[in-house]
Amino acid sequence: MDRKERTLIRSARLVLFLLMAAIQMAETHSVVAQTPAGAAAGNGENIPAAQVRNDSSWEYGPFVNGGSGLGNRSNFQFFSAGFQGGKVLTPVLHAGILSGQFELGANLMPLWQAYTPAPHEQAFLIPGGSFVAPEGGGTYTGLSITPVIFRWNFATRSRRFQPWLQAAGGVIYTSHKFPPDELVTHGTPGGTSVWNFSPQGGGGVHYFIRPKRSIDVGINGVHISSASLGDRNPGVNASIQIQVGYTFWK
Repeated sequence: MDRKERTLIRSARLVLFLLMAAIQMAETHSVVAQTPAGAAAGNGENIPAAQVRNDSSWEYGPFVNGGSGLGNRSNFQFFSAGFQGGKVLTPVLHAGILSGQFELGANLMPLWQAYTPAPHEQAFLIPGGSFVAPEGGGTYTGLSITPVIFRWNFATRSRRFQPWLQAAGGVIYTSHKFPPDELVTHGTPGGTSVWNFSPQGGGGVHYFIRPKRSIDVGINGVHISSASLGDRNPGVNASIQIQVGYTFWK
């Protein structure tokens, strides 16, 4: 594990720690409801987080996303921007500290970019020797859609914080085959693909700045793979990406 990878992992842990600390502080200082965890005091009109729970609300809004690859992809950087929507489908389901609501969502990123090393010759080690082959490809541009986002919104007694966990799966299209061709002559068909899949999972928090408006911060682990649509499937085994958005609730 190189220095950059260790730094990214520490940064991810710090972000998660700060999120959980903020949630804990909010719960400590909020007005504690007399009903089970996750239920709103009264009708929730003055408690933004409770209001959207009670209404089983729709959510939608813009976001930006950025991060870096890990391991042998630590020199890959990512940036994207788009819109996300979702609908809370259940009432609060009580399960102790796991109490919450299930939400189904999706997002569209008209701008998706990956920044990889400029094309160069790279030495590869193999049993019994080594060889040199093209590596790297500069900037890749495309779009991405994540048609299925399964999200669990935790029900806390906080007035403004609502944490969540999610699992999702998406598709990425790039104007050139991504990632850069490896172990084949650069440009040879079959090395990689313009189509890739992006299974992912992570967590985050909504912070309600006023009723039915929230700022959202999340962190996701994203895997990118063509599922062997080409002859080879080098992919990006793991990347850490941070998402920041603004949400309207209805």
